[in-house]
Amino acid sequence: MADDGREHGWFTTSDGVKLHYLQLGQSGSWVVLIHGYTGSAEGNWFANGVAQALAERHRVVAIDCRNHGKSDKPEPGGPGKAEDVVELMNHLGIERAHVHGYSMGGMLTGRLLTLIPDRMITAGFGGSGVREADEEFARLVPEDSDAVDPEEAVASRNLRISFAMTNGKTREQAEAIADRPRERPPLTPEQARRAAVGIDLRKITIPVLAINGEYDRPMAKTHRLWRELNDFTNVVLPGKSHLTAIVAGYMPPEYLKATVRFIDSNDE
Repeated sequence: MADDGREHGWFTTSDGVKLHYLQLGQSGSWVVLIHGYTGSAEGNWFANGVAQALAERHRVVAIDCRNHGKSDKPEPGGPGKAEDVVELMNHLGIERAHVHGYSMGGMLTGRLLTLIPDRMITAGFGGSGVREADEEFARLVPEDSDAVDPEEAVASRNLRISFAMTNGKTREQAEAIADRPRERPPLTPEQARRAAVGIDLRKITIPVLAINGEYDRPMAKTHRLWRELNDFTNVVLPGKSHLTAIVAGYMPPEYLKATVRFIDSNDE
């Protein structure tokens, strides 16, 4: 147990994968946090203080997705799985929760809106959203900025080093890996569009939040959310990009404040 009171937990999924999670907070509604690709519960939510801020009024659980963090890695370098989040909620007896995911975690949150909408109090997309699946609507999306956050490259390299070290590499080996071109590129816009095809936002009645950096294509990620949802809050972080919006040391206070305010104001 760390000084802030966090507790480590483990459970085994129905397909035999042992997953790790962190818990913090003793009372209030549940908040389920899902990290991004190459991230972890610790790095994505505790190192930057998001989990601690939410735990002041809520019970927080942050999962280490399969292939990440302290969880089993049946497919090293592979993605997480939305169904694992459902099994985590079942394991802890969570009937309903606020669900907030970053990047890959946002994609899993979108999948959960299809799988278990009745078990979600709110949904939060960080560094993500639901792209237009229809080409006609995609042409209506306003242009995003082509500017680049100069700190993004440094944050990306540090994250790749951390991810390699959690997969058993030495610091020297991890730095060498981080300096290579990416073997597995981030999700492309076309892949994100295909992932959005099966989501019917018109059936969603819960409040939804999106938080994206100004230089992280926020228009492309949130136009459909704005167009189809009845209760949508959109936050754009000036001067921030994909990693500098969330990584400790780069994340602006607006991310934490917007998340806490949204969840508290839409609580059961």
